[in-house]
Amino acid sequence: MKKAFLLGIAGSFFFAFTFILNRSMNLSGGNWVWSASLRYLFAFPIMALVIHQKYGFQNIHTEIRKHWKQWMLWSTIGFGLFYTPLTFAGDNGESWLIAASWQVTIVMGIITAPLFGKKIPYSNLFAAGIILAGVLLLQLQNVSGASKNKLTVILLPILVAATAYPLGNRKMMELCKDSITTIERVYGMVLCSLPFWCLLSLFGFINMGFPANSQLLQSFLVALFSGILATLLFFKATDNVKHNQKQLAVVESTQAGEVLFTLLGGILLLGDPLPDLMGFAGILLIIIGMILNSMLSSLYISTNKKSG
Repeated sequence: MKKAFLLGIAGSFFFAFTFILNRSMNLSGGNWVWSASLRYLFAFPIMALVIHQKYGFQNIHTEIRKHWKQWMLWSTIGFGLFYTPLTFAGDNGESWLIAASWQVTIVMGIITAPLFGKKIPYSNLFAAGIILAGVLLLQLQNVSGASKNKLTVILLPILVAATAYPLGNRKMMELCKDSITTIERVYGMVLCSLPFWCLLSLFGFINMGFPANSQLLQSFLVALFSGILATLLFFKATDNVKHNQKQLAVVESTQAGEVLFTLLGGILLLGDPLPDLMGFAGILLIIIGMILNSMLSSLYISTNKKSG
């Protein structure tokens, strides 16, 4: 359990690089279009190398050919409509603000359950409400001030991203079932979202030219740290405790660490201003809500197994 917990914390540390480096690219003059597209363009060859070495391509490519339309649609939604608006929001707010507000995806994951023929787990709605209250507290400091549009250009894109991410990924999990591994599915989704990223890159090249070397390097680091290392660490952590629901809930709650790591990194490395008192209260509520949500999910699964 200790090893799985440490792996989860390490995963949240590397996930935080997404928000810190995206903010760094914006502050150095990089455009969000390149920050979004380059992450997946760099991640694809790395993922392809991993799949080639571990599984080969035949199984995953066969699965894609069976339902290629669904793969293209839900991969574009799950990755394209997730990361593009999230990166756009990162150009308009501090890294810790984006990381904390992003946790609203937990709420969206709960309320979209009926789209998959499942009941909303009402026991989790209380935890979701705590997370949502924390996000709203964070955003209060953006309501007042010179830029009245700041709330719109941060919160609305995050809401789009927070809906697209669980929707696209759950649709793909439903489609694939157990026919492929998680790593193969992620590779397949990156592959099928490439047309979207290529079109976005073309838009960026026509309107802004080629990205600077610093943005190329930082985008590669996002792909490596967040897209590869963080994902593999977190999957390994959950695999180690997948047969114990209480321990799994604890490991899943380590995702709260990315909010804290982003807060520290943004302040120490980028000079982001500290959140005000309301902001700190909001971050605390978000972390409490995330941990409570994991614990309630564990209790719900355990109760269902006993009653079954």
